[in-house]
Amino acid sequence: MNSLIQKYNIPGPRYTSYPTVPYWEEDSFSASKWIESVKATFDATNSDQGISLYIHLPYCSTACHYCGCNMKYTLNHAVEGPYIDTVLQEWQLYLNELSGIPKIAEIHLGGGTPTFFSPTNLARLVNGILAHAEKMPEAHLSFEASPHSTSKEHLQTLFDLGFTRLSLGVQDFDPKVQEMINRIQSVELVKSVVDQAREIGYTSINFDLIYGLPLQTIDTIRQTFDAVMEMRPERIAYYSYAHVPWIKGIMRRFTEEDLPKGDAKRALYELGKELLESDGYVEIGMDHFALPNDELVKSSEAGTLHRNFMGYTTTNTKLMIGLGASSISDSWGAFAQNEKHIRTYQNQIAKGELAVFRGHVLTGEDLVIRQHILNIMCRLATDWSSSKLQTSSWNEGLPLLEEMIQDELVKVSPNHLEISEKGRPFIRNICMAFDARLRRKQPETRIFSTTI
Repeated sequence: MNSLIQKYNIPGPRYTSYPTVPYWEEDSFSASKWIESVKATFDATNSDQGISLYIHLPYCSTACHYCGCNMKYTLNHAVEGPYIDTVLQEWQLYLNELSGIPKIAEIHLGGGTPTFFSPTNLARLVNGILAHAEKMPEAHLSFEASPHSTSKEHLQTLFDLGFTRLSLGVQDFDPKVQEMINRIQSVELVKSVVDQAREIGYTSINFDLIYGLPLQTIDTIRQTFDAVMEMRPERIAYYSYAHVPWIKGIMRRFTEEDLPKGDAKRALYELGKELLESDGYVEIGMDHFALPNDELVKSSEAGTLHRNFMGYTTTNTKLMIGLGASSISDSWGAFAQNEKHIRTYQNQIAKGELAVFRGHVLTGEDLVIRQHILNIMCRLATDWSSSKLQTSSWNEGLPLLEEMIQDELVKVSPNHLEISEKGRPFIRNICMAFDARLRRKQPETRIFSTTI
């Protein structure tokens, strides 16, 4: 395994979309084309699938030095009200374009830190969204939270609004690692939030954990997982730290010398995986684990698992509208991203215009490759026996797998591909072989984190 990691540990996308954001054709994109695609997908799918909403709440009271999210550090809570006003105005702009009442299948509050906002303001936001929409009976409502800013009132307010899923940013419990990344939170603090959530009635709690952080070792990871297993969250996302200081300057607070690399970094993941599986967790797709009775596991076993800009989900809607600064939307046939700078975003919405500043309209080739990459990421296999899933660019990628086949990472038979257990750590590399846009134009500068 060590030699394979050295061979395949190269910069590559995480494939929350295809094409990946750096390869969007922005010159041919416009807000009018985006709305046209939204309306077409809404008309075709709202009645049976419904739509998903991602709402970006960008404010944080502290700056975490590992974070690659679009966030704004502030202690001024006066920003809450005007920001929510803008998000609700943006939602109204979409409602003005839609031909019927949206059926909400999923809402996810991300950040930043959604619980930076007061319970009262979060209630105003969610009630404002649902006032002009219909929540589907099996709708999934979830939010991200920092243990430091999440009160029992937050938990109760959101639960009363229909939220049953909570994702806590834990990352690591070792004090030295926490100090290095400026994310200091005790086991006792996290446990208190978990206990309160379960007492209220939350049915799904996720922990975000990261491997590859500065000063992490086998011993610190083992200690972190000992504490995590005591709380036994239903889901765990165990991510590779993406060190991209050329994009996020805050990551320059530590250096490459502080980070575990290569084989040492992968060993941290393998230990975490071993501990999780020995405690009954099931590996889902890439970097995700869940208890056997969790919906993610059931969806994975049924072949209905989906992946989008929010990560792995059991909800598969063709239309996902992103609200808030920097949010990314997906109509299946097109992508669009909002302005990243909060003030610019708010000014654009105030003019009565959507704040999208870039996007991409997918070609026929894009759609075929997107489906195959989605299959690989969610089901570890894909099939192109149907002529609808064949394209010359897909066939051009097959010879690039030859070395991976020899290394027993992937099995390819006529019209079928399947990733082996040995190949799971290299999912991103396998997808890269079929990434036609990456293949045709390799980046001149480094834009992706390493794959392993």
